[in-house]
Amino acid sequence: MSIKKHHIYWNTILFVAVAVAAWPWPGNTQTSAKKLYCWHQNGQRVCSDTLPAEAVNAAREEFNAKNGMLKGEVQRALNENERAATASEEAQRRAGQDAQETRKRADQIMLASFQTEDDLRQVFLKRIATIDNNLKTARYNATNLRQGLVNLLRNANERELAGQKVPEKLAADIEQRRQDLQSQQRLQTSFEQERATLSGEIEETLQRYRALKSSEANPSPLTEP
Repeated sequence: MSIKKHHIYWNTILFVAVAVAAWPWPGNTQTSAKKLYCWHQNGQRVCSDTLPAEAVNAAREEFNAKNGMLKGEVQRALNENERAATASEEAQRRAGQDAQETRKRADQIMLASFQTEDDLRQVFLKRIATIDNNLKTARYNATNLRQGLVNLLRNANERELAGQKVPEKLAADIEQRRQDLQSQQRLQTSFEQERATLSGEIEETLQRYRALKSSEANPSPLTEP
């Protein structure tokens, strides 16, 4: 066989080998199957083997382009308001979990700190005494400030009736006394609200303490070691 014929022969063999290797024989598809994407656009269902940029954030289904089987679903991307709402919900959920954990730790501390209900009551009695004393002081101060303001206003009124000008210092004292009285009244209101809330807090805490003590004395069979 001449060299030229020999060269043509091997070129033919190589071409046939490449063609056979590239032929899509069954079971010889090593490349990943293409996907078919389906989504809704302008109220209509659209399907394509490519995903355009405007559909990237849309909800869609992904199918195997060869056998038509559903491979998965992708939810649409959230907008800014939805992301903010989701973040807020997650923050609230975590805050609730943190509050629950804090409550559990507080219960454990309460059980460890107070052996009896009377011990716990003594602490509340001290709190009541402190708030009552603060409330008494606030009322006393408010009464004195109110009386002082009445005296200053009477003085200014008498001067006006006598045709005299109210001195700037007296006017400034009246304004300052009025502000002090309003501040003291707000403080008094705060103590009154705290005192009213404390009664409910005491009862709730005592009930919680009794329940914890009962669980400690009679543990559930499911929680026993």
